Amino acid sequence: MGLIDYISDLRKVVGTKTLIVTGAVVIIVKEKDQILLQNRNDGTWGLPGGLQELGESLEETGRREVGEETGLIVRDLKLLQIFSGEKYYFELDHGDQFYSVTAVYVTDDFEGELQNNEREGREIRFFNKHKLPDNLADEYRDYLNSWEEIN
Repeated sequence: MGLIDYISDLRKVVGTKTLIVTGAVVIIVKEKDQILLQNRNDGTWGLPGGLQELGESLEETGRREVGEETGLIVRDLKLLQIFSGEKYYFELDHGDQFYSVTAVYVTDDFEGELQNNEREGREIRFFNKHKLPDNLADEYRDYLNSWEEIN
C-alpha cells in the first residue's frame, strides 16, 4: 500500500478531520550559501520533501522525496530538527486538516543533474541564502532560519 492509498483510506474513515502526518524535507546546500528550492504547484517556494510512507524511516523519506522531486541523489544527511506543534497546523482548500511533524535534514553531499518533476512542482533552482523568494512558505522559512542560527 502506497502513501496515497494509505491517506485516502484514512480520509474515507475520518473525512476532513484532523490527522497527524509525518514527513521530511532536506536543505540541500551548494557552495555554502546556495539553497535548493522548489516552486510548488500552488505558487509558493519550499524545500524538497514530503510525507512518510508506511514502513519508511524519515531519513529514507527525505532521500526518496529529493530523488522524486529533483533527480538528485543525497548521501550524508544530518538531522537539523523536528518541527511540530500548533504552529504546524494546516487546512487545505478542500477541507483536509492536519498537524505536520517534519524532520528537517541538511546535506551538501549530493550528486546528479537537476530535473524538475512537473507533477511535484513548477521549477527547482538554487537561491542565495540571503536572497530567498518572497513567497517562501512560512514553515520553510522557519526551517531555514533554524539552520541559519547554527551556521
